[in-house]
Amino acid sequence: MSSDANKVKSGLGEAFPEIGTIPYNPEAGPDESLVFRYYNRSEVILGRTMEEWLRFSVCYWHTFRGTGADPFGAATFVRPWDDNSNSLENAKHRMRVAFEFMSKLGVRHWTFHDRDIAPEGKDLSESNANLDELVNLALELQESTGIKPLWATCNLFSNPRYMNGAATNPDAHVVAYAAAQVKKGLEVAKKLGAENFVFWGGREGYQSILNTDLHKELSNYANFLRMAVDYKEKISFKGQFLIEPKPKEPTKHQYDYDAMTVIGFLRTFGLEQHFKINVEPNHTTLAGHGNEHDILMASKLGMLGSVDANTGSPDLGWDTDQFPMDVKSCTLVMKAVIEQGGLQPGGLNFDAKVRRESTDAIDLFIAHIGAMDTFARGLRNAAHLIKDGVLDGRIKERYDTFSDGLGAKISKGQATLEECEGFVLKNGEPEQKSGKQEHFERILNYYV
Repeated sequence: MSSDANKVKSGLGEAFPEIGTIPYNPEAGPDESLVFRYYNRSEVILGRTMEEWLRFSVCYWHTFRGTGADPFGAATFVRPWDDNSNSLENAKHRMRVAFEFMSKLGVRHWTFHDRDIAPEGKDLSESNANLDELVNLALELQESTGIKPLWATCNLFSNPRYMNGAATNPDAHVVAYAAAQVKKGLEVAKKLGAENFVFWGGREGYQSILNTDLHKELSNYANFLRMAVDYKEKISFKGQFLIEPKPKEPTKHQYDYDAMTVIGFLRTFGLEQHFKINVEPNHTTLAGHGNEHDILMASKLGMLGSVDANTGSPDLGWDTDQFPMDVKSCTLVMKAVIEQGGLQPGGLNFDAKVRRESTDAIDLFIAHIGAMDTFARGLRNAAHLIKDGVLDGRIKERYDTFSDGLGAKISKGQATLEECEGFVLKNGEPEQKSGKQEHFERILNYYV
């Protein structure tokens, strides 16, 4: 190991000594990657700064636990600050590097699973003790940097005990273990000041319907979430609870399939007042929807709480967790965010990983900077689109028959089938009206 690496591991040196705080320079050239061309954190747009609208967050698991391994090949990343051991010492080195990275990037939030930051022990007591050590270090680093968790969560999918699920496991012993882990996770979230707490049910589903009692598993899942709500109130944790949809992978079918499925589940079991949705667009496309679909659906129904900002490859059938670099997509996302008044206490968390072939540590910076710039462009575009009002005006015109007469009564839920029949008998066949999709697409392209 080099002397520089030893300094980093001892906590005396920097992991990225060649990189300072990333500056904003709108005049930067195309080959300058360690600079923000569009993200100007203090720029005011529609009454708020970019930083307030975007609320960027770095995820711990992909950025500091990712190795570049995939099902067909071994790890490709070599990080000088990480000896690949499962020791507490190595976990602490890794955390110090993470906060250096986030500070230089200029983000104010981070996200993590409990098992990302601290090694799992031989039993629950040892795991909790390990977690306490790393949480104490995280608290020190948060206080010195001003960075705090956008959200925390528990890894209820990696350990073999959860192979048949956590909250939906057919063994009550496993469900109890998962509940105990969430109890500790909520205590950690409160101590670190997390603004949200996420439930992602990666194993909450089934591989075969033949050995599955669907109603029992869904009911147990709801009861598990009720226990979490009760404990949240007991310890006075003020964070927002979020559920993150995904249709499949690792299970064949995941109960939290998409935003509408989650909303339906919450309303069925009377939990809709306690939870909102954390949308990950790559999960949305795996469900067969467009990239922005779940964000728009959840937002329009008042249930969008946060976004795991990433994207996938539409031609692939698995979760690729790529950094979002499509300006048009980010424009549509930010239009929804502005229209609902912001994401707070949620934000844009980069649940994304550099490609297996992007092996330089500096690539971590380049990927985040590129995505942050893309969302900054999306924010500016969306603000311009909203202020001009052209697109929204055309949409309003399209539905203008609901502004008065029978249409207004339909919109208010005051019409009857008899009234509709009488209207049609009097007025005959409706006039065919073009949807003008191509015109709407051209309007959007004008702003992008």
